[in-house]
Amino acid sequence: MKRFIVTAIIDRKLDDASWYAHTDPRIVAVVAGVPFAADFDLDSLRTPGPRLALMSAREDRWLNPTFHSEAVAAACISCERLADLPHGGHGALLSPLPPEGAVSDLVRDPPGFDRELEVPKLNLAITRFFQRALLGDSQ
Repeated sequence: MKRFIVTAIIDRKLDDASWYAHTDPRIVAVVAGVPFAADFDLDSLRTPGPRLALMSAREDRWLNPTFHSEAVAAACISCERLADLPHGGHGALLSPLPPEGAVSDLVRDPPGFDRELEVPKLNLAITRFFQRALLGDSQ
């Protein structure tokens, strides 16, 4: 009975297949770090409103390769590639890394990723992107 009631409520509340869009004029720049392609309607990224920058991690064990940021990069012609980390994992942009636990294997740094060297470079790339996007390209 519980399953029937829950299913009926979900079917009723989530039966709208219409697409909705909203543009917030305050958002003019976005950095997507190791984006999960399944979360996006890739057609909507062909010409995004805000300036969009991507950071990829080639040794991401969290995501199925079909959904790595390469799918987002292929769809988004105007996206800027800020970083492509050949030895980075899904947690490359996290600081600090989460404590050891259930997800630690999926986000910890793979062998060959030098966190002390790479994270400051990533932070600088993000800062410079936002300076260019928000203050003008001459910055």
